[in-house]
Amino acid sequence: MSGAKDIHDLIDLMAKLPGLGPRSARRTVLHMVRKKNYLLAPLADLMQQVAASARECLNCGNIGTTDICDICDSEKRANGEICVVEDVADLWAMERAGVFHGRYHVLGGTLSALDAIGPDELRIPKLRDRIASESISEVILALNTTIDGQTTAHYIADELGSDVNITTLAKGVPIGGELDYLDDGTISAALRARKAF
Repeated sequence: MSGAKDIHDLIDLMAKLPGLGPRSARRTVLHMVRKKNYLLAPLADLMQQVAASARECLNCGNIGTTDICDICDSEKRANGEICVVEDVADLWAMERAGVFHGRYHVLGGTLSALDAIGPDELRIPKLRDRIASESISEVILALNTTIDGQTTAHYIADELGSDVNITTLAKGVPIGGELDYLDDGTISAALRARKAF
């Protein structure tokens, strides 16, 4: 019976993942158990490896396996442009589009009075430090077009003032949309058509 409990515990844990509800989690776990040698065992091994080696880039907040990610470490990316995104999924969406060749800054969320998330809970102070130390000439605000995302964008623009050129993605990004759900073409067009904030 303990084995059945373990399977049910796994289903409950999987159901907490984004995009999976209880029924989807149950189908996923049952499929993995049926394909135990090809899916479940390798997945368990890989998850253990990732748990041991994954870390947040100390500079930008990207996820990788080193203290400083490959993007921050690349001299080719030191072109004076920094793209500010809410989370790592947004950074990866921008990279997938392949049109931005500068560096990134992951805020780790958005300002939210309801959730008691202020500038210090995000990586906004670190952004100010990076602008000064990395000779940044343009900050591209690639935040989601939600109310919290736009509130955060306005706050950052006010904080940075006229010290740096501030742009934002064109409004090809739909209102209420999130970068991680956009196709590469929409992201490419929005980045190319950015405008002053």
